[in-house]
Amino acid sequence: TPHGSIDRMAVWDLTVAVEELGPEAPPLSISVTSDLHIGGVILKIVEKTQMKKDWSDHALWWEQKQQWLLRPAWTLDKCGIHADARLTFTPQHKPLRLGLPNGMTVRLRACFSGPTFRTVMGICKLLSKYCRHLKSRLCSSRHAALCLSGSVPNLYNGMPAHFADSPQTEAVYKMLSISQPPPAPEVIAKMYRPASVVDKAHIHSRWLDSSRSLMQQGIQENDRLWLRFKYYTFHELEPKYDAVRLTQLYEQARWAILLEDIDCTEEEMMLFGALQYHINKVSQSEPQAMMSCPAMDDLDSALQSLEVKMEGESSSMDMLVRHFFILAFLSSTRTLRPKRLTLKGYKQYWFVFKDASISYFKSKEEGFGEPIQKMDLKGCEVAGDVNVAGQKFCIKLLIPSPEGMNEVYLRCENEQQYSRWMAACRLAAKGKSLADSSFSSEVKNIQAFLSMQHSNPGAASAQNDENINTHSLVSPRYHKKYKPKQLTPRILEAYQNVAQLSLTDAILRFLQIWQALPDFGVSFFVVRFKGSRKDEVLGIAPNRLIRIDLGVGDVVKTWRYNNMRQWNVNWDIRQVAIEFDGNVNIAFGCVTADCKIVHEYIGGYIFMSTRSREQSDTLNEELFHKLTGGHEAL
Repeated sequence: TPHGSIDRMAVWDLTVAVEELGPEAPPLSISVTSDLHIGGVILKIVEKTQMKKDWSDHALWWEQKQQWLLRPAWTLDKCGIHADARLTFTPQHKPLRLGLPNGMTVRLRACFSGPTFRTVMGICKLLSKYCRHLKSRLCSSRHAALCLSGSVPNLYNGMPAHFADSPQTEAVYKMLSISQPPPAPEVIAKMYRPASVVDKAHIHSRWLDSSRSLMQQGIQENDRLWLRFKYYTFHELEPKYDAVRLTQLYEQARWAILLEDIDCTEEEMMLFGALQYHINKVSQSEPQAMMSCPAMDDLDSALQSLEVKMEGESSSMDMLVRHFFILAFLSSTRTLRPKRLTLKGYKQYWFVFKDASISYFKSKEEGFGEPIQKMDLKGCEVAGDVNVAGQKFCIKLLIPSPEGMNEVYLRCENEQQYSRWMAACRLAAKGKSLADSSFSSEVKNIQAFLSMQHSNPGAASAQNDENINTHSLVSPRYHKKYKPKQLTPRILEAYQNVAQLSLTDAILRFLQIWQALPDFGVSFFVVRFKGSRKDEVLGIAPNRLIRIDLGVGDVVKTWRYNNMRQWNVNWDIRQVAIEFDGNVNIAFGCVTADCKIVHEYIGGYIFMSTRSREQSDTLNEELFHKLTGGHEAL
């Protein structure tokens, strides 16, 4: 007999700890041979415990290798297990404490042996039994991402039928689908707030790896994790059936604003506060209001349905050419903003918007000749700078160039002009022209947002609710700047513009304004670019990567995913390398996070872009792992 066969037939002792025997019980010693398969080992363990119970959820965990032995037909020899191996016979599903976006904590059993991707799928199905396209994260200090598929459920008494089984399940549904009352001011004051982009980068470094199990990533039984939306691309969201996800998405957006994870203007903050005030009132008085709205295909469709009719609005697009006041063109990343943004800081030109570019001339008469400059807006960053009360309607453009980002400020004359130019710039940034079908709805959404900022003289004084909890409605920055008695009338004044909205419409409007913020959907990581001597910030957004100067916060460069040709990770030196069209290559190492986290973020957004409404019921998990695994370039 060959020598190897003699070794495989030799009997030796394998030590296995069994959790059910208690922490003080010594490990079991079982006699095995190297050609015994894992299923046979488990059978010997069960027989030796002499305990009669259901062992079907148990599996072997290999402590030294930090891996599960889940292939029952594999032999000990094939697994590489020898007498020095430390194995534990333990349940694959263990209890977790899960922190939800609305601040509630639920305790449930989750799979510790499968990829975190599937574990989060299981958690979300358990919570709502219907998660058609959820992007989430787990965190205790850690997080994870996923997409789920399913079918439209039956409704009973305004909720999915499986939640109507008992008073307990109904209570769970209400906890998940109805906005919770805000905590006390002293509780909010103790909540963690990122003080800098580096703080935000450290938070984003805690995502869990979707391809590895919870156990492999050091998560223990009864650990507290956070469940959060991770990828900021939302479709296949139907308010009629998705009250749970819509409410949790609102809660995540709300706390991102209150804890200053994302910046907004003072006027936007007052409007956010008014919408929260309204949502809180309606949620407590009409707990089933969320389910009364018609189903919608996705969040974008839902938002577009919230059109506010504007007086005197023309539907034609042929008069889009307008006068503008423009600041300066910058070839560097440094901001040349005047100390006071007044009309004196701008120079008047005649602007023409065509296709996805802007051309400007000294005057209207010269508009048929050669422009002073033509700016291609495809791939640019677009942000508004608006104060309705002060009649300030500005658009900030960051336009990519070979040297960096050109920063351009446009000042509009009025709301109507701003709405149309802002809509045109947003579409142009996506490579779309004014002929695109979404232009009209984009204009109306912008106008609806502006209309909410109109003042209502005397409206606030008509309110009797003088003791609203302003600490739960605006961020700490404004509590340092104003006293509650100053904030209350401003919030109540803005409330008059949203008081007639239904609960669902108010939540959708809140999400729409959140999505329009300049930093919406940007996750930050501190990196070191190849060839650079200093740390910088990489912002990962739903449609682009952003290079940011760590010292002053200026955007240095942006790269859009639709120009990306391939990317990969050099695992030896822990470096991410990306190639774009035009022979543009970048490479960077990650300072505040593992490069696998960054790679999974990028791959996840590429994966999300492959999803369509027609395919939304089918989840291609293999493609997700191929795009996020980091093991080979596309």
